[in-house]
Amino acid sequence: MKRLFWVGVGVALTAVAVRNGRRVVETWAPAGTVETVEGVTRVSRALQAARDDFRTGLAAREAELLEALVGDVDVDELRASAPRHKDELRTALGGGPRRTGLAGDLRARGWDDEPTQDPDDDGRAPFF
Repeated sequence: MKRLFWVGVGVALTAVAVRNGRRVVETWAPAGTVETVEGVTRVSRALQAARDDFRTGLAAREAELLEALVGDVDVDELRASAPRHKDELRTALGGGPRRTGLAGDLRARGWDDEPTQDPDDDGRAPFF
């Protein structure tokens, strides 16, 4: 009960402060300031409404594109059953795990016995 009382007191004091604050601003602010602030507030609200409309349209279009791309498939189920790592994907597709590093990559391609020098290099290049 005490909390409800203090909440009521806080609401009442806030209402009084806002009312007196507006009166002080109208009294001491230069002419046209209140109208300018109100205009900026209206523009701010209009921009926020436009942003909300844009986000709503964006979400709707994303849903359309997702539906056109995957159809009636449950995307969450696909994500849950998808391989978590590239090695799991390679194994699922029938390949083995990838060898790591440049040397492993060259061996996997059969290039470990290839020359490391360019056969077309005649040594007359102006750079090293």
